[in-house]
Amino acid sequence: MTNTNVVTAPQHSSVKRSLPALGLFFLSPLVAEFLLGNIPISALFALVGLAPLYGGGAVLIREVVRRRGWGYPSVVILALAYGVLEEGITTQSLFNPNYADQRLLDPGHIGFLGMGAPWTVFVLGLHTIWSITVPIVLVESMSRRRREPWLGKIGLSVYAALFVVGIVATTAIQLGTDSFVASPAQFAGVAVAIVVLVVLAARVGRRTPRRTPGTVPSAWLFAVAGLVVSSGWMLTSDLVKNGWLGAAVMLAIDAAAAVLLVRYARRTGWTQKHAMAVAGGVLLTYAWHAFPENPVLAAPHTVDLIGNAVFALLAVVLLISATIRRDKFGDS
Repeated sequence: MTNTNVVTAPQHSSVKRSLPALGLFFLSPLVAEFLLGNIPISALFALVGLAPLYGGGAVLIREVVRRRGWGYPSVVILALAYGVLEEGITTQSLFNPNYADQRLLDPGHIGFLGMGAPWTVFVLGLHTIWSITVPIVLVESMSRRRREPWLGKIGLSVYAALFVVGIVATTAIQLGTDSFVASPAQFAGVAVAIVVLVVLAARVGRRTPRRTPGTVPSAWLFAVAGLVVSSGWMLTSDLVKNGWLGAAVMLAIDAAAAVLLVRYARRTGWTQKHAMAVAGGVLLTYAWHAFPENPVLAAPHTVDLIGNAVFALLAVVLLISATIRRDKFGDS
């Protein structure tokens, strides 16, 4: 008699190999909305609805990059493309003058585009760094196959389908709660921007990075720098009232950080430990910034504070676990 409940070794290996993708699928929305303090812990059920959009996008970006042998620069560029897709098409916050009943586009308004400079820089930065790149770096740091694909064709198709469902559902919900619809020209601009970013990610990815001899400062220094620089970026958005000045400062911080990271990442002394340290420092910025953040979903103040503390603690636990596993698997 055949036992149909027995899982063959290849099947078991395939399931185990795909576990990091599942972790990334849920970590991305947890960081993007809950660690940020945008959604309170009392609405944790929303994770089920958010995971297909955020998590599906993160998994697809990671799998495309690793299947083609690209690096983290391509991850960052594709993460930016994801942000343009979400905020330009699904929520349309880049163009909606009264999105979420807030006048987000008034500061630094760009009339002919129907956009606000500081909001555009801010929200796309959130998605590029925190929603997509940081979760990918952290989950990869905990995986023994950090540079290999985690999914087969079927698994990749499943996550792609979930991502499409997430886009359609989010768009439908937004249109159901807000009658605003961007102009055809604005949608066309979004499509062009996404195509350009995808092409750029491919071109950057195909270039073989030149590793130059040289030492790199301690990973701890990069962790502190990641926390300080990203905190300064967030505080600029919070405190600088002049929209144009705020956008300029945030862009300057982005550019300086990118130049320094690319410079050090090309050195032979750069390891996965350094990449994880930067991501960890940046992650902790969300942890502290959640406390002054006002959640979009109403919750009692005490519940909100407890939730922020819980997610901050989980972020620390995640970083400790990532450090232990990275040390176990090394930088291969």
